[in-house]
Amino acid sequence: MSNYRYVTLRERKQLKNKAAEWFHSKWGVPQEAYLKCMESYLNNETEYGWYLCLDGNKIIGGLGVIENDFHDRKDLTPNVCAVYTEEEYRCKGIAGRLLNMVVDDLKSKAITPVYLLTNHIGFYEKYGWEFLCMVQGNDEPKMSRMYIHR
Repeated sequence: MSNYRYVTLRERKQLKNKAAEWFHSKWGVPQEAYLKCMESYLNNETEYGWYLCLDGNKIIGGLGVIENDFHDRKDLTPNVCAVYTEEEYRCKGIAGRLLNMVVDDLKSKAITPVYLLTNHIGFYEKYGWEFLCMVQGNDEPKMSRMYIHR
């Protein structure tokens, strides 16, 4: 069985710069934007956190929580964002465990429901997410799927 470790960024503060660089490399959002959100979380200004899966010292999966994941429905908040698992580690339950981790963590802080913007169909449903509605992403030509976890 795997030796993967699932941690919050608060548990491994020293990974902040590495995590911001990793998320930037996956999604193209400026590294500074990730750092700003991570700093707010690490400074206890928000409970919207960052969750990582590690294989040794290597980040192999992760996701975050932000107010709004660049869409027009500002009322649907907070949003899980930047869900990613390295290709060679996919189909091992990593993203699912991270999704469950974030939902459980937020529920323990009375933050519910939680939303997620995606174009995937069939994946998030396996982890208790329900399709809610279509939303318009910022600068996106097509509508995207909004999911909710209650």
